[in-house]
Amino acid sequence: MIAMVLEAPGEPLKKIDLPIPTPGPGQVLLRVEACGVCRTDLHVVDGELAHPKLPLVPGHEIVGSIVERGEGAEKFDIGTRVGVPWLAHTCGSCRFCLKGLENLCDNALFTGYTVDGGYAKYTVAWQDFIYEIPEHYSSQEAAPLLCAGLIGYRSYKMASPCNKIGLYGFGAAAHIICQVAVHDGKKVFAFTREGDQEKQNFARGLGAVWASGSNSSPPEPLDSAIIFAPVGHLVPKALSVIDKAGAVICAGIYMSDIPPLPYDILWWEKKIKSVANLTRQDGHEFMKVATRCPIRLHVTTYPLEEANRALQDLKEGKIKGAAVLVP
Repeated sequence: MIAMVLEAPGEPLKKIDLPIPTPGPGQVLLRVEACGVCRTDLHVVDGELAHPKLPLVPGHEIVGSIVERGEGAEKFDIGTRVGVPWLAHTCGSCRFCLKGLENLCDNALFTGYTVDGGYAKYTVAWQDFIYEIPEHYSSQEAAPLLCAGLIGYRSYKMASPCNKIGLYGFGAAAHIICQVAVHDGKKVFAFTREGDQEKQNFARGLGAVWASGSNSSPPEPLDSAIIFAPVGHLVPKALSVIDKAGAVICAGIYMSDIPPLPYDILWWEKKIKSVANLTRQDGHEFMKVATRCPIRLHVTTYPLEEANRALQDLKEGKIKGAAVLVP
């Protein structure tokens, strides 16, 4: 099969012919129909996330059809369309798994990071960590739901309860969770790169009541804010615009250093929380949300062989919505 492979961090992906993988016990083999290009992929490829499996097939927003089942993998029928997220497998026995915090599992495996992912024509996944896709989404539309949607949803839950929510960095995750929040009756305030009128208009078109640059102050205090951009200096900015008892949620797996915080912007029992991975429960809940909430997925598709161009466009902020590779 054709795959785009990372051989060393900081180098472009290489197009390589690999054997089609064989599903092990509890695993299924998928013919990949679409794979989202996530900012986490960029952090892996650029070497900002340490110790990836090498060589590595990146990609963890995978939609595909089951073409073969390993021993004991009888949960889904052949031909079922499923999604594969970032969380590939957990041990089920460490102290965090036993407390219901499998997203913090000491022995977790991660798709497109510690096991091969979806920048390929085929991939394998554990049947207990995949989800059926709501039928009214195409595979290209559904791919961003598997990380941008899931991590956005976990962040949104952490930011609740709230009526006024700020979203810093209006990319794939924000454009999904903005629609969920608006559907839930929340007021959304969008913060983009300074001067990015296109993204600001995009946010308003999805229901945001206000959109401006990340250095701007909204017209009223916010109950909470989610930072999707991997930019540490946004943390004090977000703290300064939330109200008493508000929360700032850092949604990225990587973020540049947070500068010193004046205590007066943290006082009044404000909170800073980070999101680490996701749980299977998040996935099951969010697929129900995606079924009841008519999310409009804005995707830019690229042929699989153009994965490097997709990553570069993402790095330069050229993507409106989400980038998706199509084998």
